[in-house]
Amino acid sequence: MTTYVPKDRTVAALDEVWSSITELLVGLDDVQWSLPSPLPGWDVQDNVSHIVGTEAMLLGIDTPDIEIDRDALPHVQNDIGVFNEVWVQYLRTKQPNEVLSVFEEYTGQRLAALADMSIEQWDAESFTPAGMDSYGRFMQIRVFDCWLHEQDIRDAVEMPGHESGLAVEVTLDEMATAMGFVVGKRAGATDGQSVTFDLTDQGAVVRTVHVEVDGRAAVVDELPGAASSTLTMPVWVMMRLCAGRIPLDRLRGRIEIAGDHELAERVLGALNYTV
Repeated sequence: MTTYVPKDRTVAALDEVWSSITELLVGLDDVQWSLPSPLPGWDVQDNVSHIVGTEAMLLGIDTPDIEIDRDALPHVQNDIGVFNEVWVQYLRTKQPNEVLSVFEEYTGQRLAALADMSIEQWDAESFTPAGMDSYGRFMQIRVFDCWLHEQDIRDAVEMPGHESGLAVEVTLDEMATAMGFVVGKRAGATDGQSVTFDLTDQGAVVRTVHVEVDGRAAVVDELPGAASSTLTMPVWVMMRLCAGRIPLDRLRGRIEIAGDHELAERVLGALNYTV
């Protein structure tokens, strides 16, 4: 089934997250650019290089001719990892200011290209990291990915921020699409069970996601009654668990569980669904 994603909102979210990353990067010194991030094998500059590489591909720019030795890089575990590593390795020969300049150039070109794209092109079938879907869905995933890497950078340099706003809303939209898979397939919830995620920012619930199992697990607008399990946690905790950035044991103190604890624990253990 094709996912139709609003164009203006999604492009505005990309603009927001890329602007936020740029604002963060211009204030870093060379030492901070080389700090290790939560992603094994990657420092701050590598996270930026990864974003550059994906946007370069979408611009039709040739991929650098670099051979990646997977045996020498334990953090590279699949073909997508090999592709990502090409641009990371290529841009390691550049200084931080050069990488920032390329980041600004390519993201600027991408925003211009997206602005010129027709709705027919935006809604057309396209490859995405989640399989074939609309090009708009791919761009929603790009917001999700770029925001996560911004948080990787912020964690590395210990400068938290950008935990609310349009880019976060679109990131949560994308995250929600996976919760049926997480609850049903990965956590093994059975018919009649349901899970509610109450996600908070500064203590207030800003997004609620309900998953109901009725033949199959699916995200629904509301449940007929109380959920089998309710998990309440800050947005930043949920997203780091979904991306596998921080081990669950380090975040347990920020998570509240109501209802079926056994089901909730299975869901928490299944949240790391990203590649």
